[in-house]
Amino acid sequence: MRRWGLSIGLLVVAGLAVAFSSVITGAVFVVLAALTSPRAFPRSVSDASARELSAQDGRLIVYWRPGCPYCLRLRARVGPFARRAHWVDIWADPDGAASVRAVTGGDETVPTVVHHGEGFVNPAPARVLEMLTERPR
Repeated sequence: MRRWGLSIGLLVVAGLAVAFSSVITGAVFVVLAALTSPRAFPRSVSDASARELSAQDGRLIVYWRPGCPYCLRLRARVGPFARRAHWVDIWADPDGAASVRAVTGGDETVPTVVHHGEGFVNPAPARVLEMLTERPR
């Protein structure tokens, strides 16, 4: 039995490591699902609607597209403040894509943020968070 003690101990440790890594992997996927869920963020609006609303309330406009890792990073970073912006999905709204091309010089680089008429291409999430939390003019 002594000969098997080390082997059994290693198998138990390996089994626990596999079980623990499965729990961690599952938790990572739950967090990713929550971050990418359409219910976690405001519904996208059209470019025309976003421009009209932004003119009234002074909120910034964020142009994004599904599957963009930089957009996902931005959405995750701004978290609950995301509702303080108007989000335009450029794949769902051709006018939104045209607005992005006008800001970026011809390409559709997202996220593109428009704040008080000034465009920012792929801004740092911390900068967008500052814009979202600043006092209205």
